[in-house]
Amino acid sequence: MASGDFCSPGEGMEILQQVCSKQLPPCNLSEEDLLQNPYFSKLLLGLSQHMDESGLSLTLAKEQAQAWKEVRLHKTTWLRSEILQRVIQELLVDYYVKTQDTNLTSEDKKFHETLEQRLLVTELTRLLGPSQEREMPPLLGLEKADLLELMPSSEDFVWMRARLPLDVEEQLKKKCFTLLCYHDPNSDSDSETLKAAKVWKLAEVLVGEKQQCQDAKSQQKEQTVLLEKKSATYSQVLLRCLALLQRLLQEHRLKTQSELDRINAQYLEIKCSAMILKLRMEELKILSDTYTAEKVEVHRLIRDRLEGAIRLQEQDMEKSRQVLSTYEVLGEEFDRLVKEYTQLKQAAENKRWALREFNKACH
Repeated sequence: MASGDFCSPGEGMEILQQVCSKQLPPCNLSEEDLLQNPYFSKLLLGLSQHMDESGLSLTLAKEQAQAWKEVRLHKTTWLRSEILQRVIQELLVDYYVKTQDTNLTSEDKKFHETLEQRLLVTELTRLLGPSQEREMPPLLGLEKADLLELMPSSEDFVWMRARLPLDVEEQLKKKCFTLLCYHDPNSDSDSETLKAAKVWKLAEVLVGEKQQCQDAKSQQKEQTVLLEKKSATYSQVLLRCLALLQRLLQEHRLKTQSELDRINAQYLEIKCSAMILKLRMEELKILSDTYTAEKVEVHRLIRDRLEGAIRLQEQDMEKSRQVLSTYEVLGEEFDRLVKEYTQLKQAAENKRWALREFNKACH
C-alpha cells in the first residue's frame, strides 16, 4: 500500500469526529495513536463507507427500513380496528350509564341493544372458530349456526349500521376535543368550530413536537459522547499534572530542603535568644519593682560582711590544713596519740560529770 493512501493526522481526527461519534462506539483515540497506526485511519474510513449512521451495513439498513415500513402499515391497520372497537365499547358503556340517570328514547335503546347483540354474537362466533379446524367438541355443544340465530333482524341491523357512523363520529369528536384541551388547556373555552380547526392541525403539531423530542434526544446522545471524550481527556490531563507535580517536588523541593532546614534552625535559635533576653528583662523589672535603693544598699553591706567572714573562715581553714599537714608527717604514731588523747579526754569528761552529780547529791 502506498504512503499516499494513508490518512494525515488532520484527516484522522476528522474521521474520529464524524465516524466514531455516530457510526461506531466512542473511541478515545488521540493524534499520537493515529500517527503510530496509519493503517487504522484508513480502516475506519473504509468501514464508514459500508455503514449507515446507526452502525448497520447498508444492505441490512435497507432491509430494516422496508421491514419497519411494513410494520407501520400493519400497525396503522390494527390501530384503526382497535380504535373503532374501543369507541363502540365506550358507546355501550355510556349507554348503560345514561340509563341510570336519564330517560332514553326507544330509538336509542333499540340502537344500543342491537349493537350490543351484534357484537356479542360476532365475538362468540369468532371464539368458536371454523368447525373443521376444531379437534375438541364445541363449548356447551354450540355450533356457529346456533349463534347466528341470535343475530338481530336484518332490518334492525341495517338501521343500526346506518346510524353507527354518526355516533362513532360524535364519540371521536369528543375524544379529539379532550385530547386538544389536554394538549392546549386554553382551547377549553373555544367554540366547536375553532376546536375543530385546531384538531385538524393537531396531528401536524404532535408530529413536529415528536420530531423536536427526537432531535433533542439525538443532541443529548451527541453531547453524552462528547462528554465521555472530554472526561477521558480530562482524566489524562489530571494524570499528567500529577506526574508534573511529583517531578517538581522531587527536583526542586528536595534540593532546597536542607537550606530551608538551616534557615529554620537559625530562626529558632534567634527566637530562643530573644525569649531568654525577654525573661531576663522581666526578671530585672520585677527586681527593680520589688527592692528600693536603700534595701539594695543594705543588702550590699550585708553581702560585704558575709564575704569578709567567709574570707576569714577560709584563712582559718587554710591554717588548720597546714597544722594538720604538719601532724600528718608523724604517721601512725600520731594517730595512736590522737586516740589516747581522745580516750583520756572522754574519761576526764565522764569523771567531771560524776563529780557534778555527787556534789548535787551531797547538797
